[in-house]
Amino acid sequence: MSEHGATLRLQPNQSPIDQTTVSPTQSVTDEGKMMSSYPTTTSLAEIGAIIADPGRASMLIALADGTARTARELADCAGITPQTASTHLAKLVGCGFVRMEKRGRHHYHRIASGEVAQLIETMHLAATALAPRGKRIRRAADDVSMRLARSCYDHLAGRVGVALTDALAARDYVRVDAPDVEVTEAGAKFLSDWGVDLAPARRSKRPFCRACIDWSERRPHLAGAVGSAILDHVLGLGWMRRRQDSRVLSITSAGHIGFSTVFGFRA
Repeated sequence: MSEHGATLRLQPNQSPIDQTTVSPTQSVTDEGKMMSSYPTTTSLAEIGAIIADPGRASMLIALADGTARTARELADCAGITPQTASTHLAKLVGCGFVRMEKRGRHHYHRIASGEVAQLIETMHLAATALAPRGKRIRRAADDVSMRLARSCYDHLAGRVGVALTDALAARDYVRVDAPDVEVTEAGAKFLSDWGVDLAPARRSKRPFCRACIDWSERRPHLAGAVGSAILDHVLGLGWMRRRQDSRVLSITSAGHIGFSTVFGFRA
């Protein structure tokens, strides 16, 4: 494999997968953990009340890239005082949206699970679709870099994430039936030959591979343990770099070559 990871070539392009939609059915239990079930009126109202506060919503968006942040950092992101941020974070931790990690004298907060991250991404999608015509709902939605490539919790999103999913699906390496995704035997071999270690993904308690509907493209991208492993590998190859204090992923010159050579699309 070259330094760009570009010794592999996919077969000639086939038709991209059809557009798929999915409706979230996540609710919060009394213990504060996300679970898959048909949402009740009460559970939906509780979730809505948690996210409806602008301060809490801003903090959840800031955490959606999967990084851990302090209460002060989140207060700055939300434009509120540290005391108010601490109150909001206590509520988010108590209901299972956020978990707290202690590192020495400092306390860090991160999104509690991929399900919570998916909820935030789905609400972005809904907000984009339901916003009154001509209304700008958030500057990030118009940010070209954010739309091109970003992290969604711990996996690749944006136009590049969707294009990569389409490329794999077109060769029958993955079969997408949102929210489920099957990695075929040929797909597992391709990913392994490319350098993605699927063994930890298979041992993980989280879903092996899932489809997450991209809020900017309104198409599926890969999530779950496989999606996370792919993003880790792309970063390890040097195809992308994280932008500080942002979900944006910058594509390097090696990435432009790699995505074109290996997956057949221009990033």
